[in-house]
Amino acid sequence: MKLTNTPLHSGLESLGWSSFFADQVKPSEADLAPRRVASVHRGRIEAIDATGPIKLELPDANTADFAVGDWILADPLSDMFVKRLERKTVFQRRPEVGRSRQLVAANIDTLLIVTSCNADFNIERLERYLIMANEAGSKPVIVLTKADTVDDAGQFQVEAQSLQRDLPVIAVNARSADARALLSPWCGVGQTIALVGSSGVGKSTLVNSLTGLESHLQQKTGTIREYDAQGRHTTTARSLHVIPGGGLMIDTPGIRTLFVSDVTDGIETLFSDITELAPLCRFRDCTHAHEPGCAVQAAVKSGTLAADRVERWRSLVSENRDRTPVVSGPRGNKIAHKKKY
Repeated sequence: MKLTNTPLHSGLESLGWSSFFADQVKPSEADLAPRRVASVHRGRIEAIDATGPIKLELPDANTADFAVGDWILADPLSDMFVKRLERKTVFQRRPEVGRSRQLVAANIDTLLIVTSCNADFNIERLERYLIMANEAGSKPVIVLTKADTVDDAGQFQVEAQSLQRDLPVIAVNARSADARALLSPWCGVGQTIALVGSSGVGKSTLVNSLTGLESHLQQKTGTIREYDAQGRHTTTARSLHVIPGGGLMIDTPGIRTLFVSDVTDGIETLFSDITELAPLCRFRDCTHAHEPGCAVQAAVKSGTLAADRVERWRSLVSENRDRTPVVSGPRGNKIAHKKKY
């Protein structure tokens, strides 16, 4: 009998459980309990199932191997972790130092990239978040907060929408009850959203508005420094929240610097208007800088493609190439990278 057929697992479906995960459960594992990781700490992991919060027991597992949003199987009597299920999507980043990636969140349907209608609005930073969302396999949505503090939020929306094809951009007052209605298309029952963005853009305020938490349970919110519109860091750990009426939300701490590494697919998706022109160039190895018969440069000259967008694309491609570690086999042969969730 499939796990999704029982009343308990019907309840789990509201937490994001689906056939993608149920199909990974072997017949010999049918007695194990599916649970979703709600928070990850240095020495412990907290999870949730249809009955509520649960503290997982870990034998020798490293908590760094888990991400908020992961689905795992556990012994229903001892709460002992047994197996992590394959991820449908995973948002991860590579820090400035080191070769390993840092897990941010897993099994996200929609990544809400939060920025604000003030000096924090930064095209280059938004492009990096979009690349990570594309690489993760999640649908990106840009959320512009503090829309009530400017005369015309529409100019920010137009600029953000130009970054990627069919990119939803929503302008909200994070403190308003309308924020939940505006974001409801991505917060249906069983759908998981994650919030990413710089510190101080209103992520914690948005979490409080969407979850409707009581005042004593709400996340702390910071103030804005007037001289540069920068906020104070308020969220210190990733956590999973249930949205009343459907959906789940993962809040994340602000990321100070976001490097691109091993994200070729994400870059190609973001700059599809450029990468689709490349095959039309006269030379197969065209750098799109000075060669004759370059379709990219022709588009720039005709005004259908912005020169600064091409420069940002070229810079990100170069950074990705330089920062992506080369994995070698026993004889020094390069090993092709495979997307692994």
